[in-house]
Amino acid sequence: MIGRVVLLAAILVLAAPGEPAAEESGTVVVGSKNFSENRLLGEMFAQLIEARTDLRAVRRLGLAGTRICFQALQTGAIDVYPEYSGTGLVTLLGEKPSGDARETLNRVRSEFLARWNLWWLSPLGFENAYEIAVPRALAEREHLRTIGDLVPLAPSLTAGFGYEFIEREDGLPGLRALYGLSFRDVKAMQQALKYRAAGAGDIQCLDVYTTDGRLLVNDLQVLEDDRGFFPPYEAAALVRGDALREHPEIGPVLGLLAGALDEAAMRRLNLRIEEKGEAVETVAGDALAQLGLVGAAAPSEPRPRTRNPLARLASNPKELGRRTLEHLGLSATALLLGILVAVPLGLVLERRRKAAESVIRMVGVSQTIPSIALLAFMIPLFGVGVLPAAVALWIYSIFPILRNTYSGLRDAGPEAVGAARALGMTDAQILRSVRLPLAAPVIMAGIRTSAVITVGTATLAAFIGAGGLGVPIVSGLQMNDTGMILSGAVPAAALALVVDGLLALVERRLTPPGLNLHG
Repeated sequence: MIGRVVLLAAILVLAAPGEPAAEESGTVVVGSKNFSENRLLGEMFAQLIEARTDLRAVRRLGLAGTRICFQALQTGAIDVYPEYSGTGLVTLLGEKPSGDARETLNRVRSEFLARWNLWWLSPLGFENAYEIAVPRALAEREHLRTIGDLVPLAPSLTAGFGYEFIEREDGLPGLRALYGLSFRDVKAMQQALKYRAAGAGDIQCLDVYTTDGRLLVNDLQVLEDDRGFFPPYEAAALVRGDALREHPEIGPVLGLLAGALDEAAMRRLNLRIEEKGEAVETVAGDALAQLGLVGAAAPSEPRPRTRNPLARLASNPKELGRRTLEHLGLSATALLLGILVAVPLGLVLERRRKAAESVIRMVGVSQTIPSIALLAFMIPLFGVGVLPAAVALWIYSIFPILRNTYSGLRDAGPEAVGAARALGMTDAQILRSVRLPLAAPVIMAGIRTSAVITVGTATLAAFIGAGGLGVPIVSGLQMNDTGMILSGAVPAAALALVVDGLLALVERRLTPPGLNLHG
């Protein structure tokens, strides 16, 4: 029984396409955080490297936030990503904000070199600073011009802030300490969703970026930071020193972007992605072409912003197929590893019943770790991409299979087992011919449960650059594009049903005829 299930999982793994190794000679791995501007800058870095060198850029765009990007850079999982000087100073170095742009840049440059051999290249020419905004009607009614003006009104307002902003010292905690800012309620929200919530009146205050294109089309009033709380946030490429040593051409090529962009230009570029639905690749290519750094790209039509997932799926079947195979391969790898560990362990524990429940409970603790947290824990060990995602999903897959394997074997037909012993069968014969066949439906139920959970959880692997059907889901969340979200969610749900159906056929074949409830 075990061999047949393993063979099925192995076939699913082999069906998935491979992925180039980050360490492959002649490649540079470009990362980015999971918001549209950072993705755009990462794509610009990648296209510029490919256009001006003989290197190939491997993209790991949309990683889940500052810490994950930084860990990936430290461990060599990525070679370069766009970062902001104020974020480097406050979030990564843990130092107090400085209002001087040159002082901030010099500080992060010297400390990052000394501590980690990481290089801040020349700034790109713009800052993307945090700001606090409120609906213009509220600002006019309450005469709000500065953050200080907001303080007495804040206890009656609901705020919507980004996940990082709520935790960072250069975010809400620092504002509370300096201004005494305290709201009636604070909701953690994705960047795109905050604008929708503000427009609907669900929140009355939000954090925004100075280069956010949606500031051009939403009726918001940005409040002046009258106490100079927010540090400078100059955008720049942050590069591993080892990558610069191995590929010294990276520095001069990315240096072509030094001072090339300003806040107004970035707002226009971001707006094309966030509101007009244009592809990041297209906008990045256009920006580089306008700067004269690459050849002009062929014009492309904006993606239709539709809520119909079927229309989205039909618009790019090749991309859907690639993402589905990535998702299938990742899920099947994790499930195969889970079977290889959980079923033999269940066999062992069934013979050591006194310790069994304690061991199973310990394994079950893995289910209490939030998925995105477990994925983040894997980065220092395995970098970003398929490997850490597969390991994390494997850990999640073990418990349902182990619990059902142990329970199925423990409770498998005691009368039949007794009769087999009376006939003189050995323990090995009883296990192979009686207990495993009787336990097969319960074991397969655990495998099916684990498979469905694994396929669903694998959508989060996009946050650490593992690809799959989570990519359009994450992108859609960032862009507030329901159609894009559903174009990943619907195939993921369908894939879970297909996998469960295939495993149901295996279960039917393995179940003894007398126990087969399917008829």
